[in-house]
Amino acid sequence: MPPHYVAFRTATAADVPAIRSLVRAAYAKWTPVIGREPRPMLIDYSEAIHDFRFDLLTVDGQLAGVLQTCPCADHLWIENLAVHPHHQRRGHGQSLLILAEQLARHAELDAMRLLTNAAFASNVTLYQKLGYEVEQTEPFMGGTTLYMTRRLTPSIPIRPAHGWNNQTRTTA
Repeated sequence: MPPHYVAFRTATAADVPAIRSLVRAAYAKWTPVIGREPRPMLIDYSEAIHDFRFDLLTVDGQLAGVLQTCPCADHLWIENLAVHPHHQRRGHGQSLLILAEQLARHAELDAMRLLTNAAFASNVTLYQKLGYEVEQTEPFMGGTTLYMTRRLTPSIPIRPAHGWNNQTRTTA
């Protein structure tokens, strides 16, 4: 296996403890920012695994990221995107969003939608860089929720920042 081998696979119920651990680690940095645990840290993933699709990104066989989605009538809902802190800022969030786009296009959906806390500045910046636009804001628990959408057109896919080969990617 080449160094920094990245692969994707669909999660199973056996992955729930690892998903929970990764999500808690990924969102922990936001707890002091918003003064509470972010909602994804409170989810019962043993239930959610039956209601959503979970795709896992691994690096050299180690879980590095999770994408939680659900197809809706006209869009793919991205319920959660989390990358472990040891693997952040390496393009894995973007890789998971590229996978989400592939899922949406395969399902012939016209858009991808998600929500995030406005205080999660680095997340908002990533989404905007990749073509997501704020469509609505809403007060929530003393903060602001941003509802973001990326419309899919045949001519404007997300372009990866690094080498990309279907479901695997290697970086030095």
